[in-house]
Amino acid sequence: MNMTLKPAFGLSGSALKVIAMISMVIDHIALYLMEHGTVLYEAMRCIGRIAFPVFAFLIAEGFIHTRSRYRYFFTLLGFAVISEIPWYMLNGADGTHNVMFTLALGVATLMVLENLLQRSMVLGFLWTLGMAGLASWLGVDYEWRGILVIVFFYLFNGFEHSLPYSRGMQFFCTFTLMMHYGVIGAVMACMILYLYNRKRGFVQGGIAKYGFYAFYPVHFILFIQICNRSFS
Repeated sequence: MNMTLKPAFGLSGSALKVIAMISMVIDHIALYLMEHGTVLYEAMRCIGRIAFPVFAFLIAEGFIHTRSRYRYFFTLLGFAVISEIPWYMLNGADGTHNVMFTLALGVATLMVLENLLQRSMVLGFLWTLGMAGLASWLGVDYEWRGILVIVFFYLFNGFEHSLPYSRGMQFFCTFTLMMHYGVIGAVMACMILYLYNRKRGFVQGGIAKYGFYAFYPVHFILFIQICNRSFS
């Protein structure tokens, strides 16, 4: 019996993408353009914590439904490489790398994990831990927590029709991992994801899809221009 909790109304995958992008922009406005430590700064950073759990959720959904997982991975990896230049210009050589690398590593983790789980849960567990460790060693955004969130979204999505309250388990794992970056942001992200109605929404076709990917490096370039004008 499917005991998954369902909201009275919902948000499509496209709506989730827009919400995540807006949250990300608000976060980066605070991070790069505002005085740190103010009440407004902290409030905007809280809103910004919505973005990654939503992106991670969409990555897991995309992995399940994509026609080509290899193309999915290399698309994310390609935009990660492109985004690294403006990321470096904004953050300097601080040893970190942009979140697109985290998402690409998440997809790579799922590609192998799916096959390993058919043979051994232990192997799947060890593989996941290894990839989480790799994410931390590489210094990608959200490090090992980012990989685990993507994995939990994938695992409990697959069990939705057989495991009671699987969606609740997704949110519990997400909150537990993401509260490190802010409790309020983690709660808001879970509330938004609860409203997902499993519909694709208005973002359809290659141009719209790749436009969302391209927004990530483009918005960094815009921040670079704004910062250059502000300090010139």
